Order: sequence, then C-alpha cells, then structure tokens
Amino acid sequence: IIEKFQFDNSHFKILLIKQIVERCFKMFRELIRKNKKLSLEECIYILKTEKRGVLSVNGENGYPYGMPMNHLYNEEDGKLYFHCANIGHRLDSLKKDGKVSFCVYDKGYHKDGHWSLNIRSVIAFGRIHIVDDWPDELMVKFCKRFTDDTDYIYNEIKNFKNNTAV
Repeated sequence: IIEKFQFDNSHFKILLIKQIVERCFKMFRELIRKNKKLSLEECIYILKTEKRGVLSVNGENGYPYGMPMNHLYNEEDGKLYFHCANIGHRLDSLKKDGKVSFCVYDKGYHKDGHWSLNIRSVIAFGRIHIVDDWPDELMVKFCKRFTDDTDYIYNEIKNFKNNTAV
C-alpha cells in the first residue's frame, strides 16, 4: 500500500520509508480478497497507532531477513522511521540491496466461537537509501511514541545518538 522507501542515516542513522501512494494503492499484485483491502485512512491509522512491525531485507546468501522494528509514521512528511544498531546484519544487508518490505498489524480480535485472530495489516514495499541528516525534533517525536519523559528522551539522544542507527 505504501510503495517507495528511502534509507536515512543521521545522528541516529535513521531508516526511513518515504510514502508514495499512486492512484489508490497500486500494489505489486492485486489483493485476492478485495473485501479485506483497507482505505488510506485505515492504513495511516494503523501506522500511527501500532508501534512495531517487521522490516524484511534481502539477507546473506539470498535469504530473506525479517526483524521486529519500532517505527514512527510521520504524517507531516509521509515517511516511516525506524531505529537499530549502527552495525549488524540488517545494515550490512541494506548496504548491499536496499529493497525491503515492512509489515505492521493491529492487535486483532477474536469473533465469538472462532479460534482465528482477525487482524488488519499494512504491507509496504520499496527501497531504503542512506541519508545523513536527521533533526533532533524528529528524534524526540520518535521517542515520544514510547515515553513522555522528556528528560529521559534528551538524555538518550545525547548519550546514544552516535551509536544507534535510525
């Protein structure tokens, strides 16, 4: 549903996905169960309210590598931001091949008498590119998804922004 990604690297080395929605959610393939397709508003709601999803990259030896990631959907610029370590399998893989997918889903619900979990999900495909500058205000916005303690947030940014990829 969200098609284009960009990798962003700054103080926190940020992983960034740029949202480009072309003509009513052009996808790589059409949904088979079209009645399950979400509106743009529903997709944005899920991206804004759910804090984690799975970012998948083309890993070593051609194997997919998916990992749970905290994210921020920034409605002001239509981009998704992630944070991770400055080194590791994920960044090595992204440097070799920027093609990724990201899946985020809600908590779901069970219908009475049914075992299955009904969820709504957003799946995005695209490329991640490295960018060097990420403003502190955006770091704060990202962190505020997880805590309102601004002293803690600014302390974390001060102490760890050069050791963390975002």
